[in-house]
Amino acid sequence: MTVNWAAFAAAEPDLAKTVEERFRAYRHHVLATLRRDGSPRTSGLEADFRGGELWLGMMGGSLKALDLRRDPRFALQANPGEGTGMGGGDVRISGRAYEVEEGATKAGYVKEVEPPQPFHLFRTELTEVVRTFVEDDTYLVVQVWKPGEPLRTVKRR
Repeated sequence: MTVNWAAFAAAEPDLAKTVEERFRAYRHHVLATLRRDGSPRTSGLEADFRGGELWLGMMGGSLKALDLRRDPRFALQANPGEGTGMGGGDVRISGRAYEVEEGATKAGYVKEVEPPQPFHLFRTELTEVVRTFVEDDTYLVVQVWKPGEPLRTVKRR
């Protein structure tokens, strides 16, 4: 089962707000895709939360775009920022990304965002959202959300 950003935000509004704030805190993040041979590829990426969707945009012909066309699975890690503060914690989104071909959706996105041309635009479906943070300087807290399941929280000393 997969869902878009709006469905995740409706299911877990507090976690969604925190995750989105972490991504909005910095412009560039790290995207992991799968190469043709199955090995991981990590690349810089700008993530865009717009209209209830998490969008991934990338330069035309980029290797990460070609990876996603072949195998839509991805993981997106928020930029941790400078130092070790990581206000809001460390967050990661996993799922599948599907390219939006020419049409009204892509044209509307181009009109709003004005990305450099040519570019690939991918709509995402989420399979997991994870937040890891330290609570009270004592506990490592890991929150894991998956579609159709309640939010799972694990605390470790």
